[in-house]
Amino acid sequence: MLTDKTVKDFAQLLADKVPVPGGGGVSALVGALAAALGSMAANYTIGKKNYAMYEDDVKELLKTADDLRAKLLDYIEEDARAFEPLSKAYAIPKDDPGREEALQEATLNAAYTPLDIMDACADVIDMLDELLDKCNHLMLSDVACGAILAGAALRAASFNVFVNTTTLTDKKKAEELELTAERLLDDYLPLADVIAETVMADIKSGADA
Repeated sequence: MLTDKTVKDFAQLLADKVPVPGGGGVSALVGALAAALGSMAANYTIGKKNYAMYEDDVKELLKTADDLRAKLLDYIEEDARAFEPLSKAYAIPKDDPGREEALQEATLNAAYTPLDIMDACADVIDMLDELLDKCNHLMLSDVACGAILAGAALRAASFNVFVNTTTLTDKKKAEELELTAERLLDDYLPLADVIAETVMADIKSGADA
């Protein structure tokens, strides 16, 4: 499994001339790392007297972050599985009467996983946004890093949605997928930026004090 590989081996496989992992799998991995930063911030908050009023909330956020990390890691494998039928469909001879139907079905299926990745990354950003006001102040830079990574993963995954929807002959389904992707981008990229900017302003105000 791709998720069982070392960081070094995963990076090498990504660099090699092989179909997977690719942009979708990397988006999922980056999203998982963003969630992990949220988990770390929560773990360094739980048990601290100064944040006792947020203890229950942060414990829930920790569970959310851990679940999102696991989900996004699963999407690395799912993205690879979804790409294989598409790769095989493109290899079908162009004069084969079943090629177009197989290609359309594989293309549609290949668009779903990156959309799921986007949705999970949006949830990571939501989690980090709530954590921002409740976590150990010393962990704010990690929350900001998580938000930046989750936003980048969200945007990166969207390319894998759009590259597939543009070749779908079912324009109604393509439009539905694209509208969902665009909504996630419009709603969550600005929020990821706000989290990062809020933390940067806090860091600078502390430095100027």
